Amino acid sequence: MATESVAAPERAEGTGLRRDVGFVGLFMASEGSIIGSGWLFEALGAAILVGSAAIISWVLAGIAVIILALVHAELGAMYPVAGGTARFPHYAYGSVAGISFGFFSWLQAATVAPIEVLAVEGYASYWWPALIHASGPNKGLITPLGYGVAVVLMAIFTVINFLGVRWLAHTNSGITWWKIAIPTFAIIVLFTQFHGSNFTAAGGFMPEGMKGVFAAISSGGIVFAYLGFEQADQLAGEARNPQRNIPRAIIGAVLLGVVIYCLLEIVFIGALPGSQLLHGFAKIPDQNIVNGPFAGLAGIVGLGWLAFLLRVDAVISPGGTGLIYTTSTSRVSYGLARNRYYPQIFARTDRRGVPWFGLIFAFIVGLVAFLPFPSWYKLVGLVTAASVLMYAGAPLAMGAFRRQVPDANRPYRMPGADVLAPIAFIIANLIIYWTGWDTLWKLGVVIVGGYVLIGIAMTFDKERPKLEWGSAVWLPFYLIGMGVISWLGGFGGGTGHLGLWWDILAVALFSLLIYYGAMATRLPSEKMQELVSRQALPEAQTATSS
Repeated sequence: MATESVAAPERAEGTGLRRDVGFVGLFMASEGSIIGSGWLFEALGAAILVGSAAIISWVLAGIAVIILALVHAELGAMYPVAGGTARFPHYAYGSVAGISFGFFSWLQAATVAPIEVLAVEGYASYWWPALIHASGPNKGLITPLGYGVAVVLMAIFTVINFLGVRWLAHTNSGITWWKIAIPTFAIIVLFTQFHGSNFTAAGGFMPEGMKGVFAAISSGGIVFAYLGFEQADQLAGEARNPQRNIPRAIIGAVLLGVVIYCLLEIVFIGALPGSQLLHGFAKIPDQNIVNGPFAGLAGIVGLGWLAFLLRVDAVISPGGTGLIYTTSTSRVSYGLARNRYYPQIFARTDRRGVPWFGLIFAFIVGLVAFLPFPSWYKLVGLVTAASVLMYAGAPLAMGAFRRQVPDANRPYRMPGADVLAPIAFIIANLIIYWTGWDTLWKLGVVIVGGYVLIGIAMTFDKERPKLEWGSAVWLPFYLIGMGVISWLGGFGGGTGHLGLWWDILAVALFSLLIYYGAMATRLPSEKMQELVSRQALPEAQTATSS
């Protein structure tokens, strides 16, 4: 029987990474990323869009994310490599698909830490108003002082990461215990203020219909709140016994996150005083609720001590998420360098096994991210789209692996994969579509810029991989096609030519066409196994003994 060694984990052969993270560290990395700034803002954000039917949005998004998480659980246990989400499509489809989905993964990770910093400042402005513009054309945006504080917070994330992954895992685990306890405590306390009549007030249960339910899932930030479960995959190259621990960490973190978020929405709606709903959820008069939903709610129902506790948590909770995403960004860039898409300096590690250049670069990118999107809600839409593009690569990779290596060892095997893998791809694309045209065209510009920069970097690498265009022939049709459907649809600035339900049908049929086209053009089994043996297997050694 294999047991985890009590000896100090050794560096994984062929890498500078250390196997220092056990199950608790992996679980807390995923859970700590799920419970970030989302729980502090999204109950109100979703209710504004769709009223009390926001509960339906949370449940539907939870089911969707659970399906996506099951895909990642199989992939992470099968190939436990650093920056896994950036590397699975590379194994399945070669360099062209690997470059694309790897960049999507890195873009998402690199911009989450700044989002969490902005969430910290949004709540901290209650005590320190000079952080945020209170009025004028820049209302809600960070001030020059706020930008300076953001720089300091990003620097703190970076310094903690430089102390090594074991120290980071212990720090993050401690923060995450707090992050789980506080919303759970808030649910219990606020339930004592419950008013069932709130669910039919302000225009009825579903004033915006199903379109509002779908819009809340993406543009309302609900999916963004659930994101982060893949962090166990990103740290797989530093995990002890990854085949066992990664699936448990991912699935457990998602299930707990779904339960917490759904209960938070229920108690938020139920605890609102009726006086706040006279003109609907979109016009709540108390600005304390608008600026800090749960803390403001606790204050107006006479629970000042809870309001204070929640405002303290509002700094700690998103700060912890920003910390782990700083880690994730450096591991994804490490994985991309191992694939030889990024310069090899990103794959260098210091004596603690830390990809030091990737950390520094993530810090710089985080500071730039504050400039064009200097508020929390403006960043959410872009990152949600980038995130789901990243998640779309996972079911494509899993479907290909099931055909390329059907008899390979799968410590966790997703049930019903032949059906659920294409469904997971449809789900990812629906969320992309719901994000809206205004966000997607901007994301498209960023993607084109990323291709240019990666192309320039690869021209200087004499060992750069051959571009496998044939196995990714479906990719440009996929990206352009999603853009066209978004433009024709009715979300986020679309033309509205595709009505509700017809647009969902169009996304589903288009997704199936791309999915099975990708299956038909996947890399040959021999080529895929060559890529895996060259890059994945040295990292997959674990610190175990018989």
